[in-house]
Amino acid sequence: MCSLKIYEKLQFWPQNPECFREVFEECINNLNLLSVSLLKAMATSLNVDENCFLDQCGERRTMVARFNFYPLCPRPDVVLGVKPHADGSAITILLQDKEVEGFQVLKDDQWFRVPAVPYGFLVIVGDQVEIMSNGIFKSPVHRVVMNAERERNTLAAFISPDTDVGIGPVEKLINEERPRVYKDVKNYVEHFFQYYQQGRRPIEAAMI
Repeated sequence: MCSLKIYEKLQFWPQNPECFREVFEECINNLNLLSVSLLKAMATSLNVDENCFLDQCGERRTMVARFNFYPLCPRPDVVLGVKPHADGSAITILLQDKEVEGFQVLKDDQWFRVPAVPYGFLVIVGDQVEIMSNGIFKSPVHRVVMNAERERNTLAAFISPDTDVGIGPVEKLINEERPRVYKDVKNYVEHFFQYYQQGRRPIEAAMI
């Protein structure tokens, strides 16, 4: 797996294979523009200021892009590619393998497969937008299963707020019918990994 923060470390990527860094940088820049449009659209859908989620993310929000390679596995019934979790990002944009499925979401205690749409992006709400939306948008628990016959490759881009900026529910989304569900939090991702290693959902610590 490989990770980077946009605008900070692309210059350290190797020149080979030829044109890879240039193409990948263009891809990341376009994903950044897409994330801005998505966060604005999500806010607008709740009848609040279109920039309210973006403003909480701060001017130094980060995007970490990660390539995932899942080799074929002779025992996919006992091995997971990624254990069940919800993302600690604001949103995650996932480019799935165009041919091999593996992504599943948990709903009503059942696992449902997410079809692989060739060259299509899967947008996943992260814990931090769940907090900002006061629980209206839900961060789904998901996992990755293995395949006994074919390997699988994906690209995930995790968009997260500036770690120095605190986030919390948008005030206009708090009322008598929907009281405040979450506390204000800061540097959520740091807490995320602490809880993830324990097999717990870090968003529980943000609940009132």
